Amino acid sequence: MSEESQLKYSSKEEKDSLFQKEFMPHINSLYNFAFRLTFDEDDANDLVQDTYLKAYRFFDSYQQGTNAKAWLFRILKNSFINEYRKKSKQPAKVDYNEVESYYNSEDTEVEATTDLRVETVQEMIGDEVASALNSLAVDFRTIIILCDLEGFKYEEMAKILDIPIGTVRSRLHRARQLLKEKLQDYATKRGYNK
Repeated sequence: MSEESQLKYSSKEEKDSLFQKEFMPHINSLYNFAFRLTFDEDDANDLVQDTYLKAYRFFDSYQQGTNAKAWLFRILKNSFINEYRKKSKQPAKVDYNEVESYYNSEDTEVEATTDLRVETVQEMIGDEVASALNSLAVDFRTIIILCDLEGFKYEEMAKILDIPIGTVRSRLHRARQLLKEKLQDYATKRGYNK
């Protein structure tokens, strides 16, 4: 333990208790954000776990009383970007056993998904809206999620994304315009445009 952490916490139990109190209430929001970034339950769980490990390791640098949720979201976003960069440099991998078992099964014509995210997100915001949101580039999708679904303020989003507030505003405006364009036909069919 560093000397600084000894000054902040009288014991490991006190540090653990503070960590639980400050960070654990945000686990569902973090998972939702991770899932919307990765589109995969396992990857989202790994990303959240990695975020909490880093948050615990660097808990001494967290200033108690500041926005814990924003601090966690920034760690998660940075972890996602680092992992994305690492994966984009690797060649694509195929699990041939999975492909073989799929084509050898009798149900090859039936399309079924075990992806609970698809069902959950579609129930919350509708198929068309979820598809439109998911089709946005990651920068635009992230800004919409942080602002419109998670409710962060511009200043908080600027810290999470490590960009100026002006960039937050312009990116959010552009993301909303893109989403609006993608949903134009859907809105017309539903009677929202007159």
